[in-house]
Amino acid sequence: MAYKIAVGSLDGINVDLKFGEVSEFLIYEITDEIRLIEKRKVNSVKADNTNTNSTNNSDNTNTNSTNESNNTNNACTNGSSHNRCCGNGNGCGSQSIIPGVTLIEDCRCVVCKKIGFQAQKQFEKKAITVFDVDTSIDDAITKITAYYAKIDSRKHSHNSI
Repeated sequence: MAYKIAVGSLDGINVDLKFGEVSEFLIYEITDEIRLIEKRKVNSVKADNTNTNSTNNSDNTNTNSTNESNNTNNACTNGSSHNRCCGNGNGCGSQSIIPGVTLIEDCRCVVCKKIGFQAQKQFEKKAITVFDVDTSIDDAITKITAYYAKIDSRKHSHNSI
């Protein structure tokens, strides 16, 4: 089964970036072989008070500004302009989309040095597995593909019974 893995790397050799530091993801396609198929740029958060929520169909990027100090569109009903629990029934920061999440929603997993809780929750909702690792890309992908091969073979053998 073919799938994609998104990796956060500055040098192209190691998984050396935290999720929030990634300016572009390396996208690997896993089939019978492992190959780098593309680099996807993460649109940066705007520094003004605008909330841009536009989708670029050519690369599926979604730029939704979630800068807490500058974003006035997610103001809580109690007058606070932070992006946290506001008692509005939507949960903590549920209206904010972290840049980069929708960019790689066609990937089976994302691999970074560290991925924060809010990003993890958004990936979880999209059934994308998160791996926090500090190793080489080759080592990470080798271990992840072995892990998925075990899972997929168990699903396959269980479904054939």
